[in-house]
Amino acid sequence: MSNNSNVVEQHGCIVCGKLYNLLVIYDPDGNLVDCAVTSPGGQRVKDPHWPLVACTRHSEEEIKAAVANHYPGKAKEDLEDD
Repeated sequence: MSNNSNVVEQHGCIVCGKLYNLLVIYDPDGNLVDCAVTSPGGQRVKDPHWPLVACTRHSEEEIKAAVANHYPGKAKEDLEDD
């Protein structure tokens, strides 16, 4: 039985690019299991496939527009809270 791997990664805010540290958990196949922002001022952007982050000062509308710009065709439902 293989274990999940925990990795600390740097990701830029999806809106403005400011860097944040994320603790990311991947399953043995390399699929995202979960992630958490460990830097102050950042928030996780819900996405089932990618570890995404945004500054807490950005509105939900700004974040959704940035995700739509970076991932054309992505349904808004994919970003809703669990």
